[in-house]
Amino acid sequence: METKQITYVKYCPNVWLAKSSEEHQKGDIIQVANKYGNETDCEVHNLVVKNANGYFYSITRCDGLNRQTYAERKAEKYNAWAQAAKASSEAWSNRANEGHDFLSLGEPIKVGHHSEKRHRALIERNHNRMSNAVAAEALSQQHEYKAEYWESRKNDIDLSMPESIEFFTYELEKAEALQAGLKNGTVPRLHSFSLPYATKAVKELKAKLETAKKLWA
Repeated sequence: METKQITYVKYCPNVWLAKSSEEHQKGDIIQVANKYGNETDCEVHNLVVKNANGYFYSITRCDGLNRQTYAERKAEKYNAWAQAAKASSEAWSNRANEGHDFLSLGEPIKVGHHSEKRHRALIERNHNRMSNAVAAEALSQQHEYKAEYWESRKNDIDLSMPESIEFFTYELEKAEALQAGLKNGTVPRLHSFSLPYATKAVKELKAKLETAKKLWA
């Protein structure tokens, strides 16, 4: 009987499990296919769900790619694109200086003169080149903005990472300390919703820590 391909299944935000028709052990290396059929070696961690549809495991990629390294690669890519676009803008800007000495004289176009066609063509070329320079500069700024965004995501920790247990344990401890302080008055309440918000944060972090342990403990 042919073994079915192991695929990704969304479990919760940022977390994809490996769905398999066969049972695996912690530490096994399996090949998981994306929606395009491309397979990646992944290490099995925990059996998260088992039902009639199969076995669902938490996994990490063997190539070390996670959301942090993904963010780093995205930032590097957009930075490279930004530099290339900026270089292109500067090149177009330099080319737009063709005939600078002549044009700086402010000579009017001599209609009907043999120089009219060359004069108009020169102005049009430089106009088009400057338009290209402006467009390339705008593209460079777009890439820089995206690079900055991905740079800011490099240190994010979420439930897709085994480190999330330690992270959410620490965050829960901080949130519980704040909640306790708001209750006993050692931490001033800035508004009437300070305690309800703190209580909600504790509840959400407890749920995330429970999920993290289920995935990675």
